[in-house]
Amino acid sequence: MHLKVAFAVATLACALPAFARTPLTGDAFEAFVTGTTITYQQYDFIFGTEEYLEGRKVRWTVAPNQCLYGSWYPEGDDICFVYEDDPTPHCWTFWMEGEALMALSTNGVPGEELTAVDRTTNGLSCPGPDVGV
Repeated sequence: MHLKVAFAVATLACALPAFARTPLTGDAFEAFVTGTTITYQQYDFIFGTEEYLEGRKVRWTVAPNQCLYGSWYPEGDDICFVYEDDPTPHCWTFWMEGEALMALSTNGVPGEELTAVDRTTNGLSCPGPDVGV
């Protein structure tokens, strides 16, 4: 029985740093991201890039010139995103770790965090639908 308790305590101790972080409020998140384009990394790979527009609107891309449009809203300690192709909210907890913006999906576990690796005021290249030959 002592081994099970020790394992549970060790597991909880590993998870605590993720929950000990102070989530950004909706207002703090809005002040930090509006007017910027942020590229996120996970596991040493680019996860995607999001442009944060006025009025809590966003453009998200994982491939050049292919964007999804959506919006975000605060929900408790989370920031939730809804995109044009999927009405299901995708919620994340955001916090600052030093100068870096960090995020963890509400469905994620510690170790799956996203890290902002680039923040610019340049917008995304998002051509309209059906543009081409």
